[in-house]
Amino acid sequence: MTTKTLQTAPLAAAAARSHTPGDSTAGLVVCPTCDALYKLTPVPVGTRGRCTRCGTTLSFPRERAMSRIVMLAATSLVLLSAAVFFPFLELSAGGMTRRASVFDAALAFSTGLTLPLALATLAFIILLPALRLTLIIYALAPMSMGWYAAPRAITAFRWAEAMRPWAMAEIFVIGVAVALVKVAGLASVHLGIAFWAMVLLVLINVLNDNFMCRLTLWRTLEQRSRF
Repeated sequence: MTTKTLQTAPLAAAAARSHTPGDSTAGLVVCPTCDALYKLTPVPVGTRGRCTRCGTTLSFPRERAMSRIVMLAATSLVLLSAAVFFPFLELSAGGMTRRASVFDAALAFSTGLTLPLALATLAFIILLPALRLTLIIYALAPMSMGWYAAPRAITAFRWAEAMRPWAMAEIFVIGVAVALVKVAGLASVHLGIAFWAMVLLVLINVLNDNFMCRLTLWRTLEQRSRF
């Protein structure tokens, strides 16, 4: 894959121009790592635009990227539904067997002082990831089919990006893996369908996030939005 460096303007001069009355900052982008200011130039599909100061990738448009992002988000939403309601773990000890789903695990803390913990578990592991995936599909699906952006698509995608640090399905899987190391010595542990669905969900989410060129997505949203 080839690399293309974005056309740069000196930081002080560009900042001064951006504050000139009547001047617009459209077409400028700031490197999130070193704060270098750049004037955007078209980056060919399949190449990368990198910051000349620190090497951070700023733009990497790909062929049919939006369609793939929507399909991966829809797949993640299906896997999340399966992970919530199918058995997650089965524990056997002393002749007794207990099955539990992710939903059951959240409800286990739903009484007394632990109710806020149950609500936080539901929000961070189930509700926020599901809402974020739904917003991504809503914002990008019409454009992936060549249509204009859906009403309020920019707002929807902005909310989806804001929820990104708070959708903690990955943290939940890591926590379960650590707990399994300790529980395996006390009981017989059988992993259910929901566990593998959650693992696939995490892998697909990582792939989807790494596949997104957010700069290209924002520019496309602005160009195709009618609301």
